[in-house]
Amino acid sequence: MIPKKYNYLVLILSFMAISCGDGTKATNLAGSEAIPSDENTIVISEAQFLENNMTLGSMSEKSFPSIIQVNGMLDVPPDHKVVVSATTGGYIKDSPLLIGDFVKKGQRLLTLENPEFVSIQQAYLEVKQQLGYLGLEYERQKTLRNENITSQKSFLKAESDYKMAQAKYSGLKKQLDMLNIPTASVDLGNFTAMANIYAPISGSVTAVNVTKGTYVSPASPIIEIIDSDHIHLELSVFEKDIMKLKKGQPILFRIPEASADTFEAEVHLIGTSIGENRTVKVHGHLKNEKGHHFLTGMFVEASIVIDTMAGMALPTDAIANIDGSDYVLLKEKGKAREYTFKRIEVQTDRSYKGFTEIKNPKPFVVTDTFLIKGAFNLIRE
Repeated sequence: MIPKKYNYLVLILSFMAISCGDGTKATNLAGSEAIPSDENTIVISEAQFLENNMTLGSMSEKSFPSIIQVNGMLDVPPDHKVVVSATTGGYIKDSPLLIGDFVKKGQRLLTLENPEFVSIQQAYLEVKQQLGYLGLEYERQKTLRNENITSQKSFLKAESDYKMAQAKYSGLKKQLDMLNIPTASVDLGNFTAMANIYAPISGSVTAVNVTKGTYVSPASPIIEIIDSDHIHLELSVFEKDIMKLKKGQPILFRIPEASADTFEAEVHLIGTSIGENRTVKVHGHLKNEKGHHFLTGMFVEASIVIDTMAGMALPTDAIANIDGSDYVLLKEKGKAREYTFKRIEVQTDRSYKGFTEIKNPKPFVVTDTFLIKGAFNLIRE
């Protein structure tokens, strides 16, 4: 007679052999024990469904755009970017600004020092003093000429001297204005060797090319200021796509090096000439540009929406790609407190805003329910 403990061992081994050879697979989710399933049918308990935060949903009609993929950068209009230079050479007396500082229009940027500034003021004041005398002499010679008392030569000389002095005065006054040296102070005899340079626009300092004591010539760029209040897109569109573009078309763009978010803009201007690499420049205006910290020069990847088409779609999270094929989980009727899903291969097309178009929706009806959250992990197991 076979001992009882050996009967138990045979029974356990027989059960293991049956379990390993029936061709079923089980899910591996958190929660209660897995329920066996066949190759295309997956069954999970209600506890597993809830504990893994799964969600059900249905197929719906969505709009999918036809797009043109382009690259470009963020920039500002030419009148929002300035390079500040000196109108006359001089030494930098002080330069208190750093890159990143914000300046307002009319704010002092730095001070130049040059002894020649004194010579300009001296010449200006001398000519101004001469103008009074030359003006009176001109009027006197004019009166005498009208009465034929003086010669034409004397009259013309007086007229020439007066008008030359006027021209010289105007030129020197303009130089002082460009140097931002107030002529009212010079009129009082207060000369200075200093000249201030002021900000022509409001914006952020993006370059400082000098230090204290540096000599700068009139051609030297000193400071660069950019006003980012009207930052825009400068996109390069290939020649083959340019006929598809129209003003007002939506633009979706990303800044891959700085953010994973997608931002919105629209086509504002389309270039009329073909440039480098057979591309045309397209100018796009941003939406809500003040709500983000955009910087000029940032590289962007953009999609210009040229058309939209409707299609049946599921949330992208409801679709799992396994070995190059796309699958969804269709809910079927099952036992109480269980969820039964059938794995079905589908053909997908475009994706947009979290939804993916299903190219073969005919096998499904509007009342079908799919697992739209948690499908990927479930199918992979």
